[in-house]
Amino acid sequence: MVNPVSTVHQAAPVATSAPSTQKSAPPATSTTTSTPKDTVHISSASQAALQEILETPVQTATEARGGDHQAQRLLASETAAQKT
Repeated sequence: MVNPVSTVHQAAPVATSAPSTQKSAPPATSTTTSTPKDTVHISSASQAALQEILETPVQTATEARGGDHQAQRLLASETAAQKT
């Protein structure tokens, strides 16, 4: 069973008896601080694989006619998959 909270006690702020002799610092402006940046490096093999994935079927067919063995294998496997 849930019991409701009937009263809430808050702490009172603490007052100092002596005035502060310290001067407050001016607001900090960080013009020299820059945020760190993450850098990603993709290998050339991964870039080539990504390019092959993103190319259109027309580009693949054009490359296959031009003698690209990888494009020829891709077209052959796609043709075999369509026949089954």
